[in-house]
Amino acid sequence: MGGLEDEEPASKRMKVSLEKLKGLSNGLAAVERLGGSSRDLMARPLQSEGDSGDVIGTKGVIRRVEFVRIIANALYSLGYEKTGAYLEEESGIPLYSPAVNVLMQQIHDGKWDESVETLQKIGLPDEHVVRSASVLVLEQKFFELVERDEVTKALQTLRTEIAPYHVNEHRIRELSSCLVAPSMRAQVNSYGQQSAKAKARTQLLEELQKLLPASLMIPEKRLEYLVERALLLQRDACTFHNSLSNEMSLYTDHDCGKNQIPSQTLQVLQDHDDEVWFLQFSHNGKYLASSSSDRSAIIWEVDLKGRLSLKHKLLSHEQPISMVSWSPDDSQLLTCGVEEAVRRWDVATGECLHVYEKAGLGLVSCGWFPDGKHILAGVNDKSICMWELDGNELEGWKGQRTLKISDLEITNDGKKIISICRETAILLLDRELLIDKLIEEDQTITSFQLSRDNKFLLVNLMNQEIHLWSLEGEAELVTTYTGHKRTRFVIRSCFGGLNQAFIASGSEDSLVYIWHRGTGEVIEALEGHSGSVNCVSWNPANPHMLASGSDDRTIRIWGLRGVDVVKCKDNSEQYSNSNGGILHYSNGNGGTC
Repeated sequence: MGGLEDEEPASKRMKVSLEKLKGLSNGLAAVERLGGSSRDLMARPLQSEGDSGDVIGTKGVIRRVEFVRIIANALYSLGYEKTGAYLEEESGIPLYSPAVNVLMQQIHDGKWDESVETLQKIGLPDEHVVRSASVLVLEQKFFELVERDEVTKALQTLRTEIAPYHVNEHRIRELSSCLVAPSMRAQVNSYGQQSAKAKARTQLLEELQKLLPASLMIPEKRLEYLVERALLLQRDACTFHNSLSNEMSLYTDHDCGKNQIPSQTLQVLQDHDDEVWFLQFSHNGKYLASSSSDRSAIIWEVDLKGRLSLKHKLLSHEQPISMVSWSPDDSQLLTCGVEEAVRRWDVATGECLHVYEKAGLGLVSCGWFPDGKHILAGVNDKSICMWELDGNELEGWKGQRTLKISDLEITNDGKKIISICRETAILLLDRELLIDKLIEEDQTITSFQLSRDNKFLLVNLMNQEIHLWSLEGEAELVTTYTGHKRTRFVIRSCFGGLNQAFIASGSEDSLVYIWHRGTGEVIEALEGHSGSVNCVSWNPANPHMLASGSDDRTIRIWGLRGVDVVKCKDNSEQYSNSNGGILHYSNGNGGTC
């Protein structure tokens, strides 16, 4: 491309107040007004641009000119106007060419005809871009004329300046409507109807910035974008990433290491009198619910230091409790006895609020609708029932809908119900379309869990495999996890960690297994339990807290390593963290409902 020499330092070029162009990171505040007009302006590559020899960095892929310009752009964006100007002057590399500076000044001053002329001569190789940019400028001219009630001039601009660019007829009609119906102006003007011309013109510059080649007008906050991309790529490449993004630093390359995975027993809860069958943290992470073959369920409260204490022991079921389910707002809890009844409890008081039963039948699973006003339950006649909270039974789904041993999930939009309908098939029941879809396995299914975003389903199988299915579009098997042991019992698994990037599972060899969700690699096999580990739950609000329940009647709370175990006088164990806090066994007193 042809070009215009740029012999003047930054301090001698056009200057526009940042207050007038607030929010646009274009470096205008660093230069002074350039005399003359846009006549004979031709754009060429900025100094040294395209010189492949002028590179920095060890890999030879960063061009010095681009690097300096992006830094200058970032300085102006951060408000460091003088520093940006000094960088331009000392490096001899201008942020923008004189032609682009003239264009921005003309737009700021409302010199629309001159702006269009400059666009024609700025050296853009794509004629379509020139035409589109010219139309944007002329539309701004049109809107400002309309705003000043200069209708005749606005009509002339529409007919003789905008229309010749062959803008589609629909757009011409939209612009025409502004002349006859002032109420339409805000809808038609892409910047909204604004009395502040400077703000509208700044938005016009931002639109042009998106349209023109990046070599002419650097995209807004380009350096921030590049740095964020680099950090995110490091994060995504980190196998053990389980820390918050605000813990990442620009000073060092990011690598979490295994120390971010909960792998140290911090607390042992031993208030159940028999095997622990089910665990589930509340949505807000402030509570943990557990159920047991001892026919009790316990609500544990998590304090600010991450210690759990017994809040309520729920005693009223006549059969072992196979499942619990938190209400959407975590204020209530459902418990389901094996082929018995579903009970609804108040979390604050421990009071039993309602009992849901089917005459002559037993309930085998339970769950909440997202509205918190309805509950579901699987029935041992293989049907699914729905109730209002007061016990009024509503619709039901009969037929082969569930098994006697089955989990039950409802998607966040309340449209799909998921259950095990056959030994080797999971039912996805669409309530609105009344369509049944199946996920079919070759082996017997023992349990499953739905991911928080409802995009994946984790399925435990009899053959000691865990399958991850994608539910987007047609169901598709994504990953298989192996290594744990399962021969006789129902073993449950869960999603967990930051962005649910990990999979945890119980195992009959007394270990808790953790896999990387994406790669299927076993990351940890946690020792501590003395019996089969039946269930696990990862705190959704704390990626560093994992709970496991076992046939040894205990619940273990796992956290980050670096915690010391202390032996107490009564031979119980306590765990002191580096801050001096004590984590201990809990032996609370039960209450009845």
